[in-house]
Amino acid sequence: MGKRLAAIKKGLELVKKYKVGEAVAIVKKNANAKFDETVELHIKLGIDVKQSDQQVRGIISLPHGTGKTKKVAVIAKGEKTQEAQDAGADMVGGAELIEKIFKGFMDFDVLVVTPDMMKDAAKLGKTLGPRGLMPNPKSGTVTFDIAKTVKELKAGRIEFKADPQGIVHAPAGKASFPEGSLVENVQAIIDAVLKSKPASSKGVYMQSVFISSTMGPGLPVLVEKAG
Repeated sequence: MGKRLAAIKKGLELVKKYKVGEAVAIVKKNANAKFDETVELHIKLGIDVKQSDQQVRGIISLPHGTGKTKKVAVIAKGEKTQEAQDAGADMVGGAELIEKIFKGFMDFDVLVVTPDMMKDAAKLGKTLGPRGLMPNPKSGTVTFDIAKTVKELKAGRIEFKADPQGIVHAPAGKASFPEGSLVENVQAIIDAVLKSKPASSKGVYMQSVFISSTMGPGLPVLVEKAG
């Protein structure tokens, strides 16, 4: 453990569960790295990840965004290409963009595809799948509602998904955000994950919640409705 992190931990009660507002205030105060740290949420769920009906994933538009502007690429044709451009997509194309990505182009954070182009875009699965960039209807990135999707993604819409250990990791904004904005973002994520509880999940659903900054320690958070 580095001296900076050790000094931060010295003044904390890491066995105490903090209210969201308390945790956010402490994380902001101690986010003293030489860059604007991301405030992160880590939620351990009481799900059986081996069961297909207990997969937890969803999308949410954070009230105050993530603090990072995503590069959005759109694969579409016809009037949907103009719709994507008008909505602020960073790059738009059809078969030529598919081929460009297939050959290694990766200068984007999110790829959106219209359903009528998915058959052609399917060849990108082996390239984009391992990077988590392959469009998927469940993540809202295979859609004809191009304008709304692009605008939401540029404004700070995020996808959350439980990893193989049943943990959801999600960005809640930057340490430079006002405290109130971070609290609202954190609560929005917690509420969205709670609403995504699988019907077949038994016992305590939200087992633990931790808030941290990129370079800071995790603080345990008290969640009122964790069942």
